[in-house]
Amino acid sequence: MRRLGLRARVSAGFAVGALLLAASMALVSYELTRRSLLDERERTALRAAYFDAAVVRSGLDTEQPDIVEVLRSLDTGGNRRPLLHRGDDWYGRTADTGLTAAVPQELQQLVRAGAPAVQRVQVNGQPTLLVGVPLAPSISYYELTSLRELDHTLQVLALALTAVAIMVAGSGAALGWYATRHSLRPLTAVADAAQKIAAGNFTARLASTTDPDLARLSTSFNDMVDQLSRRIERDRRFAADVSHELRSPLQTLAAATSVLANRRDRLDERTATAAGLVADEITRFQRLVNDLIELARSDQAADRAPVDVVVLARRTCQARRLPDTLVQAAEDLGPSWLVDERRFAQILANLVDNAERYGGGPVAVRLSRQGGTGIVEVDDEGPGVPVGDREAIFDRFVRGRAAHSRAAGDGTGLGLALVAQHAAAHGGRVTVGDRPGGGARFRVELPGALP
Repeated sequence: MRRLGLRARVSAGFAVGALLLAASMALVSYELTRRSLLDERERTALRAAYFDAAVVRSGLDTEQPDIVEVLRSLDTGGNRRPLLHRGDDWYGRTADTGLTAAVPQELQQLVRAGAPAVQRVQVNGQPTLLVGVPLAPSISYYELTSLRELDHTLQVLALALTAVAIMVAGSGAALGWYATRHSLRPLTAVADAAQKIAAGNFTARLASTTDPDLARLSTSFNDMVDQLSRRIERDRRFAADVSHELRSPLQTLAAATSVLANRRDRLDERTATAAGLVADEITRFQRLVNDLIELARSDQAADRAPVDVVVLARRTCQARRLPDTLVQAAEDLGPSWLVDERRFAQILANLVDNAERYGGGPVAVRLSRQGGTGIVEVDDEGPGVPVGDREAIFDRFVRGRAAHSRAAGDGTGLGLALVAQHAAAHGGRVTVGDRPGGGARFRVELPGALP
């Protein structure tokens, strides 16, 4: 499972915190409002019920009272409905629509005992406030006040508070995203500078800032880059100096071995074999020194200039006595690429040499584009590169299994490492995969090579 980034986690934290705070405040506000409205409605209903009960008591204080007419004389509006319980009989202004069944037996007993009572009940599925007032030992007055409007008001209030909580959570997420965007800007600058340094641009630095919390970061980072740059420059110079110093004795040894090679027919078989081995190792040693010199120079930034890459690719094939028809250029390639010519020539040469040594020979050198990125692909017809070796072969002094299986001992283990270094200097990369039909396909991507 992919883990969320820091910005997403902080934004989610802001959103959750804002939601919890808003939900808590909404619940408290809702509960306080609900209690306040219910208490006010209950007090109003009690006052109205006591007033109506007094009117009913006066109306019943006759020899033959008309109870229904007395109840109809009450000004109860549309929300209050009166009931009178006299003896075992119930009286109302209209026909009984389930009102008497809504009066609980416990409340009836309490009112008959002479105590007023209040209870919330359900009448035909509607919330109702029931008030019972004793009038006489056998007479009880009940008034049912509908709470439907209050219930609707509370539902609207709950929806409004829920909407507010959601809006506050969204605002918290937006605030968290905005805050992290500005807070993480220094880290983004560090990441961009580190990426440039990894690509070989050691001039990348963080801009100075007046923020006391960030000044130390930028100063420490720039000091680290300065020290790293100086150390790499020392190592590069050391490797270059050693390689240059080795060139002179190697040239002397190469000249001596060439003399031996010219007189090989005059030597005995054992001596001639030894001389051949020495010549081969000196040739390999010279190639290793040249690669080390090139590797020492590969840490420098790419010096881009327009280059006719098709001509350069064909020249590379011709120098190795390969048909220039191997080079296949896309129609939309353009007249030239903006690349470092020395580095690009080294990329082509090393990939073609690698295909000759370990891949049974190159079968195609393709040049194409994807937007502004130049693509170089070299196909061979060898055994391919195992999946487990596809990253390691671009490290220094690492040779793939194909080299060992073919007992090819003349490689230096630096060819593909140089390809990776030159691609990185252009801000690109090199990968290897399977060629359709068998073999390996090396692919180099060079961003910014094409307009």
